[in-house]
Amino acid sequence: MNLLIQKQFADYELIDSGDGMRLERYGEYRISRPDPQVLWKPHAPRSEWNNVSALFVGGRWEMRTRMPESWKIQYKDLTFSARLTPFKHTGIFPEQAVMWDWITDTISKGEKKPQILNLFGYTGIGSIAAAKAGGKVTHVDASKPSITWARENMISSGLPSDAIRWILDDAIKFLRREVKRNKKYDAIIMDPPVYGHGPKGEAWDFFKQMPLLLSLTKTLLSDTPLFLLINAYAISASSIMLGNIIGDLMKDKSGKISYGELTLEESFGKRLLSTGIYGRWVKK
Repeated sequence: MNLLIQKQFADYELIDSGDGMRLERYGEYRISRPDPQVLWKPHAPRSEWNNVSALFVGGRWEMRTRMPESWKIQYKDLTFSARLTPFKHTGIFPEQAVMWDWITDTISKGEKKPQILNLFGYTGIGSIAAAKAGGKVTHVDASKPSITWARENMISSGLPSDAIRWILDDAIKFLRREVKRNKKYDAIIMDPPVYGHGPKGEAWDFFKQMPLLLSLTKTLLSDTPLFLLINAYAISASSIMLGNIIGDLMKDKSGKISYGELTLEESFGKRLLSTGIYGRWVKK
């Protein structure tokens, strides 16, 4: 089991954490928001915690200074927008930067331009990284606002308007159609939530629907797949679970499996904050 550690980059910083809260910087704006696993004490002085533009409290954002509705964040050759959403998120998961790099490197080292499927793609940064590296990307999400946001991020990152195929649909319904079409993908990325709903109210429950999703995924993988990547958040399971199911899925393929935790490193104190789990397989 591995720890993937994302340290601060120019436009993001986990400044500190403690007393059930994170203190972060996205570009020039500092925000504070809840994280229930943060049971330890903060390292930074109170003056640091008071110096924020926005604080998520009582289920809503409390503004301390004027902020735009959205603002640009840069990571290497990727440019995307951050926003304060009603769900305390910003549309960006900075710990995924290590995965954006891994996706880029894996595709760049490949022998062809792979067909890539990104399920539950949210605001599309993984899809954009894959497309910039030369992948032919299909991005699937059940939320129309998320796909609109992802399209904007694609344009901001300098890709043409047709660089990514966008699909607004329930993941399982889409996969079933692709199986009927005998479609194949060389790489599949997925970030399934614990719970969710499709665009027509279809219910998603990770532990109930994941076996079917994986079965369909296996059918859609090409004979010579490049990689498979699964991320999971806020789930009551270990990354060992992801490693085991990927082992089942890819048992007839020659490749390497790794799994572990996605983490962020604080600027103050250098503690690690675990944000999610991952499992991945890559061709040898």
